Amino acid sequence: MLSVEEAARLLQSAPGMKYKAALGVAYGAGLRVSEVAHLKVDDIDSTRMLIRVEQGKGGKDRNAMLSPQLLELLRMWWREGRKRGVLIAHGWLFPGQNVTDPISTRQLHRAVQEAAEVAGIRKRVSPHTLRHSFATHLLEQDVDIRVIQVLLGHSKLETTALYTKVSTRTIHAVSSPLDQLMALMEGKPPTGPDDAG
Repeated sequence: MLSVEEAARLLQSAPGMKYKAALGVAYGAGLRVSEVAHLKVDDIDSTRMLIRVEQGKGGKDRNAMLSPQLLELLRMWWREGRKRGVLIAHGWLFPGQNVTDPISTRQLHRAVQEAAEVAGIRKRVSPHTLRHSFATHLLEQDVDIRVIQVLLGHSKLETTALYTKVSTRTIHAVSSPLDQLMALMEGKPPTGPDDAG
């Protein structure tokens, strides 16, 4: 799992705009590496601020989130890709060596490893690490785990629960029900985790 700061360094260190945008989708929308590789230009719905993921894992279609910052990153890639002649209308969002083929998952793995090296991130990092980080960072922002489940495209909540590594920060932010109970028994107002000594 990457911290928010490490994720920022990784994206900044991506080898070129195409990879910066692709890794931005993996982290910013929580997509699987194969889903990032198979996105088409038409899958970006800037009107509804959604990314359409067709035939995700299990052959299911779903919508992923498209934040304003991610949309801007994709627009920057669109402008550069059009100028270079590698992006075509209705084509692959991240074309491979040949514009008629999608980028390979291997190329995305290499780009992440190269970016991690440049960014000075020593832990093992893969495109999947970005997806994990997306889920964990949402959990730390108090986003309901069922919402995260839908965004990740998990059919079972148990998968999402295993997937999201609960950080120490999150654990410290939770009050034990016993603390609340004891406070009530002593006639004191219940305290939050920051009040404990």
